[in-house]
Amino acid sequence: MKLSFQIAVRFLKSNLAQTLIIILGIGIGVSVQIFIGSLITGLQKSLIESTIGNSSQITISAKAESGLISDYQTLLQQVAKTDRRIEFISPTLDNAAFLKAGGKSQSLLVRGFEANKANSIYNLSQRITEGNFPKAQGEVLLGVALKTEYGLSVGDTIELITPDKRTVPCKISGFFDLKVASINSGWCITSLINAQSIFLTGNQISSIEMQVFDTQVFAADEVMSTLKSALSKDQLKFTNWKIQNESLLSGLKGQSISSLMIQVFVMISVLLGIASVLAITVMQKSKQIGILKAMGIKNGKASLIFLFEGLILGVFGGIAGISFGLGLAVSFTKFAVNADGTPVVALFIDPKFIIFSGGIAVLACIFASLIPARRSSKLNPIDIIRNN
Repeated sequence: MKLSFQIAVRFLKSNLAQTLIIILGIGIGVSVQIFIGSLITGLQKSLIESTIGNSSQITISAKAESGLISDYQTLLQQVAKTDRRIEFISPTLDNAAFLKAGGKSQSLLVRGFEANKANSIYNLSQRITEGNFPKAQGEVLLGVALKTEYGLSVGDTIELITPDKRTVPCKISGFFDLKVASINSGWCITSLINAQSIFLTGNQISSIEMQVFDTQVFAADEVMSTLKSALSKDQLKFTNWKIQNESLLSGLKGQSISSLMIQVFVMISVLLGIASVLAITVMQKSKQIGILKAMGIKNGKASLIFLFEGLILGVFGGIAGISFGLGLAVSFTKFAVNADGTPVVALFIDPKFIIFSGGIAVLACIFASLIPARRSSKLNPIDIIRNN
């Protein structure tokens, strides 16, 4: 085996330019695979983050006509114990109301949260552009779109008209920007206790919102099924982000399939290129192989020469490809940027995927070398020496 390896190295060194070109070709193939894979994964993560990263991924609501859940503290404890994949849980009270300010009015969705729990899901502390989260009785947060439209400021008083036609004066404690136009113009956020006071619901809520750990985002439907089995299905309704975003899931699936197809065809082209070059190498080195066989080298060792060539080319090509791919990915995030300087697609580096890509290159090269290896084992040393 050692002899076969030494001969393989010598063969590769004897035509260094050809060897470097092969390594470059493998490197380009691997770099394309890494770049496209990282780009698509980064794009998918960005889409998921922007769509559901700061929203409820699983929601439990009441089936009752009132739409309210009583004794929700017990339910919160049951949810937390049911599935360890759940990271954040937040009780919420939602109800419609009319905003009345400056002689104008519009409908709003008033959302009552417990500040600490809701902040884990909606990241409110980072989304408040002015003022603070409502603390005192009668305080509310409004979206920045409403501030502009109504000319409002922190400390101003507005009126909320409830479904039962009561007018509740509220003081603006601040403004938020959740980066979604419909939310910035349609939400009014307040504390859970204040929402219960505005709508006279007592110690009840309308829903329980939750998020799973980042690594379990696509298992949200499984978590929801576990919750449905453990909790009272007759009294509660369950939904998750996958049900609410079917078109997004279809798009992500299409991206994954197209990315995989591109990567597969790139590696097939690399494999065919290596196989054809090594097959030519068998013809180029046929005289040397014939002499080696005449000196007693076995067919198996002759075949190993080309298998080792494939291994060496795969290892160096994989290293070159990983370097090119990472460099290309980093460069892309530096040149493809938004107006604020942030990357259009955030860079995502998955060590497992990179190692997998390099390993696939090595295996593809070894597989490609099987054809010339088999061909070399059939060479007859007498015919080779006679013809040369």
